[in-house]
Amino acid sequence: MNSRRVVIIGAGFGGLQATKSLANSGADVLLIDRNNYHTFVPLLYQVATGQLEPEYIAYPIRTILRRFSFLRNKPKVEFLMAEVEQIDFSKQTVETDSCVITYDFLVLATGSRTQFFGVPGASEYAFSMRTLEEAIAIRNHIFSCFERAIQESDSSRRQQLLTFTIVGGGPTGVEVVGAFVEMLRGHLRRDYRTLFKEVRLILVQSGDRLLADLPKKLGTYTYKRLHQLGVEVYLQTKVIRVTFESLHLQNHEVISTATVIWTAGLEANPTISQEVSLANKGKLLVHPTLQLLEQPNVYAIGDLAYVEQNGKPLTGVAPEAVQQGVAVARNIQREFRGKSPEHFSYFNKGRLAIIGCYSGVGKIGAFAFTGCLAWLMWLGVHLIYLPGYRSRLLVLLTWLYTYLLRDRSVRLILSVKER
Repeated sequence: MNSRRVVIIGAGFGGLQATKSLANSGADVLLIDRNNYHTFVPLLYQVATGQLEPEYIAYPIRTILRRFSFLRNKPKVEFLMAEVEQIDFSKQTVETDSCVITYDFLVLATGSRTQFFGVPGASEYAFSMRTLEEAIAIRNHIFSCFERAIQESDSSRRQQLLTFTIVGGGPTGVEVVGAFVEMLRGHLRRDYRTLFKEVRLILVQSGDRLLADLPKKLGTYTYKRLHQLGVEVYLQTKVIRVTFESLHLQNHEVISTATVIWTAGLEANPTISQEVSLANKGKLLVHPTLQLLEQPNVYAIGDLAYVEQNGKPLTGVAPEAVQQGVAVARNIQREFRGKSPEHFSYFNKGRLAIIGCYSGVGKIGAFAFTGCLAWLMWLGVHLIYLPGYRSRLLVLLTWLYTYLLRDRSVRLILSVKER
Protein backbone atom coordinates (compact mmCIF):
# COMPACT_ATOMS: atom_id res chain seq x y z
CA MET A 1 0.00 0.00 0.00
CA ASN A 2 1.33 3.42 -0.93
CA SER A 3 2.27 5.67 1.94
CA ARG A 4 -0.21 8.45 2.61
CA ARG A 5 0.83 12.08 2.74
CA VAL A 6 -0.21 14.45 5.49
CA VAL A 7 0.49 18.14 4.89
CA ILE A 8 0.51 20.50 7.87
CA ILE A 9 0.46 24.26 7.31
CA GLY A 10 1.83 26.31 10.22
CA ALA A 11 4.62 25.52 12.67
CA GLY A 12 3.03 27.03 15.77
CA PHE A 13 2.23 25.03 18.88
CA GLY A 14 -0.55 22.99 17.25
CA GLY A 15 1.08 22.35 13.90
CA LEU A 16 4.39 21.37 15.42
CA GLN A 17 2.73 19.00 17.88
CA ALA A 18 0.66 17.38 15.12
CA THR A 19 3.84 16.85 13.09
CA LYS A 20 5.67 15.17 15.97
CA SER A 21 2.65 13.04 16.87
CA LEU A 22 2.42 11.75 13.29
CA ALA A 23 6.13 10.96 12.98
CA ASN A 24 5.69 7.24 13.70
CA SER A 25 2.36 6.84 11.91
CA GLY A 26 3.80 5.43 8.71
CA ALA A 27 2.63 8.44 6.70
CA ASP A 28 4.81 10.92 4.85
CA VAL A 29 4.44 14.14 6.82
CA LEU A 30 5.28 17.56 5.37
CA LEU A 31 5.28 20.67 7.57
CA ILE A 32 5.07 24.04 5.78
CA ASP A 33 5.79 27.45 7.29
CA ARG A 34 6.93 30.83 5.97
CA ASN A 35 9.68 30.91 8.63
CA ASN A 36 12.32 28.27 9.34
CA TYR A 37 11.85 28.65 13.09
CA HIS A 38 9.20 28.09 15.73
CA THR A 39 8.42 31.15 17.87
CA PHE A 40 7.61 30.66 21.54
CA VAL A 41 4.89 33.30 21.49
CA PRO A 42 4.25 33.54 25.29
CA LEU A 43 7.69 35.13 25.73
CA LEU A 44 7.44 37.63 22.86
CA TYR A 45 6.68 40.43 25.29
CA GLN A 46 10.05 39.83 26.99
CA VAL A 47 11.77 40.39 23.66
CA ALA A 48 9.70 43.54 23.13
CA THR A 49 10.74 44.92 26.53
CA GLY A 50 14.43 44.10 26.21
CA GLN A 51 14.61 41.20 28.64
CA LEU A 52 15.40 38.35 26.24
CA GLU A 53 17.38 38.06 23.03
CA PRO A 54 15.13 37.21 20.05
CA GLU A 55 16.99 33.98 19.28
CA TYR A 56 16.29 32.66 22.80
CA ILE A 57 12.61 32.14 21.97
CA ALA A 58 12.98 31.15 18.31
CA TYR A 59 14.07 27.59 17.63
CA PRO A 60 14.98 26.08 14.21
CA ILE A 61 12.20 23.80 12.97
CA ARG A 62 14.63 21.42 11.30
CA THR A 63 16.45 20.94 14.61
CA ILE A 64 13.17 20.11 16.36
CA LEU A 65 12.24 17.58 13.67
CA ARG A 66 15.74 16.16 13.24
CA ARG A 67 15.13 12.96 15.22
CA PHE A 68 11.94 12.30 13.25
CA SER A 69 13.39 12.93 9.80
CA PHE A 70 14.48 9.40 8.90
CA LEU A 71 12.84 6.16 9.90
CA ARG A 72 14.19 2.98 8.33
CA ASN A 73 16.38 5.07 6.01
CA LYS A 74 13.33 6.72 4.45
CA PRO A 75 12.36 10.36 5.01
CA LYS A 76 9.08 10.43 6.91
CA VAL A 77 8.95 13.97 8.28
CA GLU A 78 10.05 16.85 6.08
CA PHE A 79 9.95 20.63 6.33
CA LEU A 80 9.34 23.18 3.59
CA MET A 81 9.95 26.88 4.08
CA ALA A 82 7.41 28.46 1.75
CA GLU A 83 4.43 30.79 1.52
CA VAL A 84 1.11 29.05 0.87
CA GLU A 85 -0.77 30.83 -1.91
CA GLN A 86 -3.69 28.56 -2.75
CA ILE A 87 -5.46 25.43 -1.53
CA ASP A 88 -7.57 23.39 -3.93
CA PHE A 89 -9.81 21.04 -1.96
CA SER A 90 -11.20 19.29 -5.02
CA LYS A 91 -7.73 18.39 -6.36
CA GLN A 92 -6.27 18.00 -2.86
CA THR A 93 -3.34 20.26 -3.62
CA VAL A 94 -1.50 23.03 -1.80
CA GLU A 95 0.15 25.64 -4.02
CA THR A 96 3.10 27.52 -2.53
CA ASP A 97 5.34 30.21 -3.96
CA SER A 98 7.77 27.49 -5.04
CA CYS A 99 5.83 24.30 -5.84
CA VAL A 100 2.51 22.44 -5.82
CA ILE A 101 2.01 19.68 -3.24
CA THR A 102 -0.62 16.95 -3.15
CA TYR A 103 -2.06 15.61 0.07
CA ASP A 104 -4.30 12.87 1.43
CA PHE A 105 -4.93 14.72 4.70
CA LEU A 106 -4.43 18.41 5.40
CA VAL A 107 -4.02 20.11 8.78
CA LEU A 108 -4.52 23.89 8.90
CA ALA A 109 -2.68 25.51 11.82
CA THR A 110 -1.92 29.01 10.58
CA GLY A 111 -2.65 30.68 13.91
CA SER A 112 -3.90 34.21 14.48
CA ARG A 113 -3.13 37.86 13.85
CA THR A 114 -3.93 41.08 15.68
CA GLN A 115 -7.55 42.22 15.47
CA PHE A 116 -8.03 46.00 15.35
CA PHE A 117 -11.86 45.96 15.39
CA GLY A 118 -12.03 48.55 12.62
CA VAL A 119 -10.64 51.32 14.86
CA PRO A 120 -9.41 54.12 12.54
CA GLY A 121 -5.64 54.41 12.50
CA ALA A 122 -5.01 51.36 14.70
CA SER A 123 -3.46 49.18 12.01
CA GLU A 124 -1.30 52.07 10.76
CA TYR A 125 -0.04 53.58 14.02
CA ALA A 126 -0.38 50.97 16.76
CA PHE A 127 2.23 48.28 17.32
CA SER A 128 1.01 44.69 17.26
CA MET A 129 3.01 41.87 18.85
CA ARG A 130 2.39 38.53 17.15
CA THR A 131 5.75 37.91 15.45
CA LEU A 132 9.41 38.14 16.35
CA GLU A 133 9.88 41.02 13.91
CA GLU A 134 7.07 43.00 15.58
CA ALA A 135 8.53 42.40 19.05
CA ILE A 136 11.94 43.64 17.91
CA ALA A 137 10.31 46.72 16.35
CA ILE A 138 8.64 47.52 19.68
CA ARG A 139 11.93 47.14 21.55
CA ASN A 140 13.73 49.46 19.13
CA HIS A 141 10.94 52.01 19.37
CA ILE A 142 10.84 52.01 23.19
CA PHE A 143 14.54 52.71 23.58
CA SER A 144 14.46 55.23 20.74
CA CYS A 145 11.75 57.14 22.60
CA PHE A 146 13.99 57.46 25.65
CA GLU A 147 16.99 58.54 23.57
CA ARG A 148 14.91 61.17 21.80
CA ALA A 149 13.25 62.32 25.03
CA ILE A 150 16.54 62.99 26.81
CA GLN A 151 17.43 65.44 24.03
CA GLU A 152 13.98 67.05 23.81
CA SER A 153 13.70 70.55 25.28
CA ASP A 154 9.94 70.90 24.71
CA SER A 155 8.18 69.50 27.78
CA SER A 156 4.96 68.52 26.00
CA ARG A 157 6.81 66.62 23.28
CA ARG A 158 9.01 64.96 25.90
CA GLN A 159 5.92 63.84 27.83
CA GLN A 160 4.46 62.44 24.64
CA LEU A 161 7.59 60.38 24.02
CA LEU A 162 7.50 59.07 27.60
CA THR A 163 3.83 58.06 27.60
CA PHE A 164 3.41 54.37 26.78
CA THR A 165 -0.12 53.10 26.20
CA ILE A 166 -1.14 49.45 26.06
CA VAL A 167 -4.59 48.64 24.66
CA GLY A 168 -6.10 45.40 25.98
CA GLY A 169 -6.39 44.10 29.53
CA GLY A 170 -5.90 40.40 28.82
CA PRO A 171 -2.81 38.38 29.83
CA THR A 172 -0.59 39.90 27.11
CA GLY A 173 -1.51 43.49 27.97
CA VAL A 174 -0.93 42.87 31.67
CA GLU A 175 2.41 41.16 30.96
CA VAL A 176 3.61 44.02 28.77
CA VAL A 177 2.75 46.78 31.23
CA GLY A 178 4.22 44.76 34.11
CA ALA A 179 7.46 44.34 32.18
CA PHE A 180 7.52 48.11 31.59
CA VAL A 181 7.34 48.67 35.34
CA GLU A 182 10.25 46.27 35.87
CA MET A 183 12.29 48.19 33.28
CA LEU A 184 11.54 51.51 34.95
CA ARG A 185 12.49 50.23 38.39
CA GLY A 186 15.66 48.71 36.98
CA HIS A 187 18.05 49.98 34.33
CA LEU A 188 15.89 52.80 32.93
CA ARG A 189 15.86 54.48 36.33
CA ARG A 190 19.65 54.42 36.37
CA ASP A 191 20.25 55.20 32.70
CA TYR A 192 17.72 58.05 32.36
CA ARG A 193 17.62 59.60 35.83
CA THR A 194 16.20 62.92 34.67
CA LEU A 195 13.32 61.23 32.81
CA PHE A 196 12.20 58.58 35.26
CA LYS A 197 9.50 60.61 37.02
CA GLU A 198 7.98 61.80 33.73
CA VAL A 199 7.14 58.32 32.41
CA ARG A 200 3.44 57.40 32.18
CA LEU A 201 2.22 53.84 31.78
CA ILE A 202 -1.41 53.50 30.71
CA LEU A 203 -3.42 50.31 30.28
CA VAL A 204 -6.77 50.66 28.48
CA GLN A 205 -9.40 47.92 28.79
CA SER A 206 -12.84 48.01 27.17
CA GLY A 207 -14.34 45.57 29.68
CA ASP A 208 -15.14 46.13 33.34
CA ARG A 209 -12.17 44.11 34.63
CA LEU A 210 -8.76 42.78 33.73
CA LEU A 211 -8.05 39.13 32.82
CA ALA A 212 -11.67 38.42 31.93
CA ASP A 213 -11.02 34.70 31.36
CA LEU A 214 -9.93 34.23 34.97
CA PRO A 215 -12.04 34.52 38.16
CA LYS A 216 -13.13 38.04 39.02
CA LYS A 217 -11.08 38.20 42.21
CA LEU A 218 -7.90 37.58 40.21
CA GLY A 219 -8.77 40.46 37.88
CA THR A 220 -9.40 42.67 40.91
CA TYR A 221 -6.06 41.68 42.43
CA THR A 222 -4.31 42.47 39.13
CA TYR A 223 -5.95 45.90 38.95
CA LYS A 224 -4.89 46.77 42.52
CA ARG A 225 -1.38 45.46 42.01
CA LEU A 226 -0.84 47.47 38.83
CA HIS A 227 -2.23 50.56 40.54
CA GLN A 228 0.32 50.06 43.34
CA LEU A 229 3.06 49.86 40.71
CA GLY A 230 2.06 53.23 39.27
CA VAL A 231 0.13 52.08 36.18
CA GLU A 232 -2.91 54.12 35.13
CA VAL A 233 -5.64 51.56 34.37
CA TYR A 234 -8.69 52.64 32.37
CA LEU A 235 -11.61 50.19 32.65
CA GLN A 236 -14.77 50.23 30.52
CA THR A 237 -12.98 52.51 28.10
CA LYS A 238 -13.00 51.98 24.36
CA VAL A 239 -10.49 53.31 21.87
CA ILE A 240 -12.14 55.07 18.93
CA ARG A 241 -9.10 56.34 17.05
CA VAL A 242 -5.32 56.08 16.91
CA THR A 243 -3.08 58.70 15.33
CA PHE A 244 0.65 59.15 14.92
CA GLU A 245 0.83 61.09 18.18
CA SER A 246 -2.33 60.34 20.19
CA LEU A 247 -4.93 57.86 21.39
CA HIS A 248 -8.58 58.92 21.31
CA LEU A 249 -11.01 57.39 23.83
CA GLN A 250 -14.78 57.05 23.74
CA ASN A 251 -15.11 59.31 26.78
CA HIS A 252 -13.65 62.14 24.61
CA GLU A 253 -10.28 62.02 26.36
CA VAL A 254 -7.23 62.30 24.11
CA ILE A 255 -3.96 60.81 25.35
CA SER A 256 -0.86 62.35 23.81
CA THR A 257 1.46 59.40 23.21
CA ALA A 258 4.11 58.25 20.76
CA THR A 259 3.59 54.58 21.62
CA VAL A 260 0.44 52.48 21.36
CA ILE A 261 0.88 48.72 21.77
CA TRP A 262 -2.25 46.85 20.68
CA THR A 263 -3.01 43.60 22.55
CA ALA A 264 -6.81 43.95 22.54
CA GLY A 265 -7.80 41.05 20.34
CA LEU A 266 -6.92 38.32 17.87
CA GLU A 267 -8.53 36.97 14.76
CA ALA A 268 -7.75 33.91 12.67
CA ASN A 269 -5.15 34.26 9.95
CA PRO A 270 -7.11 34.22 6.70
CA THR A 271 -7.21 30.93 4.85
CA ILE A 272 -6.47 30.81 1.15
CA SER A 273 -9.67 29.04 0.11
CA GLN A 274 -13.11 30.61 0.48
CA GLU A 275 -14.89 27.25 0.30
CA VAL A 276 -15.24 27.00 4.07
CA SER A 277 -17.73 28.07 6.74
CA LEU A 278 -16.56 30.82 9.06
CA ALA A 279 -17.41 31.71 12.66
CA ASN A 280 -16.64 34.77 14.74
CA LYS A 281 -13.22 36.42 14.22
CA GLY A 282 -12.73 34.60 10.93
CA LYS A 283 -12.30 31.20 12.56
CA LEU A 284 -13.16 28.04 10.68
CA LEU A 285 -16.21 26.08 11.75
CA VAL A 286 -15.27 22.49 12.52
CA HIS A 287 -16.93 19.31 13.68
CA PRO A 288 -16.21 18.14 17.25
CA THR A 289 -13.58 15.92 15.61
CA LEU A 290 -11.81 19.12 14.35
CA GLN A 291 -12.61 18.28 10.71
CA LEU A 292 -13.88 21.07 8.47
CA LEU A 293 -17.63 20.94 7.90
CA GLU A 294 -17.24 20.63 4.12
CA GLN A 295 -13.97 18.66 3.90
CA PRO A 296 -13.63 15.51 6.05
CA ASN A 297 -9.95 15.04 5.16
CA VAL A 298 -9.04 18.59 6.25
CA TYR A 299 -8.55 19.48 9.92
CA ALA A 300 -8.19 22.90 11.58
CA ILE A 301 -6.62 23.52 14.99
CA GLY A 302 -5.43 26.26 17.30
CA ASP A 303 -6.49 29.87 16.84
CA LEU A 304 -7.77 29.03 13.36
CA ALA A 305 -10.56 26.70 14.55
CA TYR A 306 -13.77 27.62 16.33
CA VAL A 307 -14.23 24.96 19.00
CA GLU A 308 -16.83 24.94 21.76
CA GLN A 309 -16.71 22.95 24.97
CA ASN A 310 -19.41 23.00 27.63
CA GLY A 311 -21.24 25.63 25.61
CA LYS A 312 -18.31 28.07 25.55
CA PRO A 313 -15.68 28.67 22.86
CA LEU A 314 -12.11 27.78 23.72
CA THR A 315 -9.90 30.79 24.32
CA GLY A 316 -7.01 29.92 21.99
CA VAL A 317 -4.17 29.45 24.47
CA ALA A 318 -1.14 27.32 23.62
CA PRO A 319 -2.15 24.22 25.67
CA GLU A 320 -5.38 24.00 23.67
CA ALA A 321 -3.47 24.00 20.39
CA VAL A 322 -1.03 21.37 21.65
CA GLN A 323 -3.82 19.03 22.74
CA GLN A 324 -5.61 19.59 19.43
CA GLY A 325 -2.42 18.68 17.58
CA VAL A 326 -2.29 15.37 19.44
CA ALA A 327 -6.02 14.74 18.83
CA VAL A 328 -5.76 15.44 15.09
CA ALA A 329 -2.78 13.11 14.74
CA ARG A 330 -4.71 10.40 16.55
CA ASN A 331 -7.78 10.89 14.37
CA ILE A 332 -5.77 10.76 11.14
CA GLN A 333 -4.19 7.50 12.26
CA ARG A 334 -7.64 6.15 13.09
CA GLU A 335 -8.74 6.97 9.56
CA PHE A 336 -5.68 5.11 8.23
CA ARG A 337 -7.12 2.03 9.96
CA GLY A 338 -10.62 2.62 8.63
CA LYS A 339 -12.01 3.87 11.94
CA SER A 340 -14.06 7.00 12.60
CA PRO A 341 -12.41 10.08 14.15
CA GLU A 342 -13.14 10.79 17.81
CA HIS A 343 -14.41 14.01 19.35
CA PHE A 344 -11.84 16.38 20.79
CA SER A 345 -12.08 17.19 24.50
CA TYR A 346 -9.80 19.78 26.05
CA PHE A 347 -8.36 19.05 29.49
CA ASN A 348 -7.72 22.35 31.27
CA LYS A 349 -4.66 21.99 33.49
CA GLY A 350 -5.06 25.55 34.78
CA ARG A 351 -4.23 29.13 33.83
CA LEU A 352 -1.41 31.39 34.94
CA ALA A 353 -0.71 35.06 34.23
CA ILE A 354 2.30 37.11 35.26
CA ILE A 355 1.94 40.71 36.43
CA GLY A 356 5.59 41.50 37.00
CA CYS A 357 7.59 42.67 40.01
CA TYR A 358 7.43 39.18 41.58
CA SER A 359 3.66 38.87 41.36
CA GLY A 360 1.17 36.90 39.29
CA VAL A 361 -2.18 35.14 39.39
CA GLY A 362 -3.26 31.60 38.72
CA LYS A 363 -6.12 29.13 38.80
CA ILE A 364 -5.68 25.36 38.93
CA GLY A 365 -8.93 23.46 39.32
CA ALA A 366 -10.99 25.21 41.96
CA PHE A 367 -7.92 26.75 43.58
CA ALA A 368 -7.13 30.40 42.75
CA PHE A 369 -3.97 32.03 44.06
CA THR A 370 -1.95 35.23 43.70
CA GLY A 371 1.45 36.72 44.45
CA CYS A 372 4.97 35.32 44.25
CA LEU A 373 3.87 31.67 44.03
CA ALA A 374 1.92 32.33 40.82
CA TRP A 375 4.86 34.34 39.46
CA LEU A 376 7.31 31.49 40.12
CA MET A 377 4.95 28.90 38.67
CA TRP A 378 4.52 30.96 35.50
CA LEU A 379 8.28 31.19 35.05
CA GLY A 380 8.73 27.47 35.71
CA VAL A 381 6.00 26.32 33.33
CA HIS A 382 7.24 28.47 30.46
CA LEU A 383 10.83 27.41 31.03
CA ILE A 384 9.83 23.74 30.84
CA TYR A 385 7.86 24.11 27.61
CA LEU A 386 10.44 26.28 25.86
CA PRO A 387 12.02 24.09 23.14
CA GLY A 388 15.75 23.38 23.28
CA TYR A 389 18.05 22.83 26.28
CA ARG A 390 20.33 25.68 25.20
CA SER A 391 17.40 28.11 25.03
CA ARG A 392 16.17 27.03 28.47
CA LEU A 393 19.60 27.53 29.99
CA LEU A 394 20.09 30.95 28.42
CA VAL A 395 16.61 32.11 29.41
CA LEU A 396 17.11 30.88 32.98
CA LEU A 397 20.46 32.68 33.28
CA THR A 398 18.95 35.84 31.80
CA TRP A 399 16.05 35.74 34.26
CA LEU A 400 18.44 35.30 37.18
CA TYR A 401 20.51 38.23 35.97
CA THR A 402 17.45 40.39 35.38
CA TYR A 403 15.56 39.70 38.61
CA LEU A 404 18.57 39.62 40.94
CA LEU A 405 20.39 42.68 39.55
CA ARG A 406 17.35 44.53 38.16
CA ASP A 407 19.19 45.09 34.92
CA ARG A 408 18.61 44.20 31.26
CA SER A 409 21.41 43.75 28.80
CA VAL A 410 19.31 43.73 25.61
CA ARG A 411 19.17 47.48 25.02
CA LEU A 412 20.62 47.85 21.55
CA ILE A 413 18.73 49.90 18.97
CA LEU A 414 19.60 47.94 15.85
CA SER A 415 17.09 49.69 13.62
CA VAL A 416 14.29 52.16 14.14
CA LYS A 417 10.82 51.43 12.83
CA GLU A 418 9.50 54.31 10.78
CA ARG A 419 6.02 55.34 11.94
